[in-house]
Amino acid sequence: MELEERLTPLQYHVTQECGTEPAFQNEYWDNHEPGLYLDVVSGEPLFASIDKFDSGSGWPSFTKPIESDAVTTKSDRSLGMVRTEVRSSDADSHLGHVFDDGPGPSGLRYCINSAALRFVHLRDLEREGLGAYLGLFPPELRAGAGPAASGKAASAQSETAILAGGCFWGMEEILRKLPGVLDTEVGYSGGTLENPTYADMRTGRTGHAEAIRVTFDPARITYGAILDTFFRMHDPTTKDRQGNDVGTQYRSAIFYLSDAQRAEAEAAVKRASASGRWKRPIVTEITKAGTFWLAEDYHQDYLEKNPGGYTCHYLRD
Repeated sequence: MELEERLTPLQYHVTQECGTEPAFQNEYWDNHEPGLYLDVVSGEPLFASIDKFDSGSGWPSFTKPIESDAVTTKSDRSLGMVRTEVRSSDADSHLGHVFDDGPGPSGLRYCINSAALRFVHLRDLEREGLGAYLGLFPPELRAGAGPAASGKAASAQSETAILAGGCFWGMEEILRKLPGVLDTEVGYSGGTLENPTYADMRTGRTGHAEAIRVTFDPARITYGAILDTFFRMHDPTTKDRQGNDVGTQYRSAIFYLSDAQRAEAEAAVKRASASGRWKRPIVTEITKAGTFWLAEDYHQDYLEKNPGGYTCHYLRD
């Protein structure tokens, strides 16, 4: 669907034509509910309510984006003055501008148009495939938002990893048994199609990979240790393939949720490369996590329900 058909005239004007909506006459300038603000074009998570503040400007204002690489900046001289424009990284949507008159410690004020954003309430994050971001919010805020925001995956003692390495049945069977792993869910991530189904995935045209979301206790197992197991249980040197499974949906990928996870992923690749286990170069993709879409119920814990089912995963020495 063309953007002009999918967006309202104001959303299109702001995001595609660098427009500006009226101050104090927009949807989110005075919104105090907890949740995430997404790019209205791509659905990429950009800002969190915990970083929103009342600047008095009449537009939503944030001290920082969720991740430093969620947005890009460029010089804007359009009004006879020099300003710094803010754009979304994935969709290149115009969002607003950033100024240096914000509160500490960064001193920045990201002044963003409401029309460039879509707000998802904290209680709806899990339902919309954004449960990996629940850990951004303090436990008391999650508890106040209701059961959907305060489940096991949102525990203050848990973290999340999202990995892809071929058929998710075999991946889940190995990872769920690791001490310190609290929960595993299989699904689809890394592509552009919203609400993909397994039938969509089989075409290989969604851009998504079969993936697994691992919730773990960092006091019992580290993210790095999970990645080391990941590199033992699949072949990270075969591009878009695991065993007999061929296609981009079976690619090797680490979808990081923070800059710290990205650094850990890069270090894990170096460890795997130096292990001598693999004779060819590792081709694992390291990319920022997007929406994780839960797979159909019959895929969840598949090999636990069907012990004789297909898998191409095993732990290498």
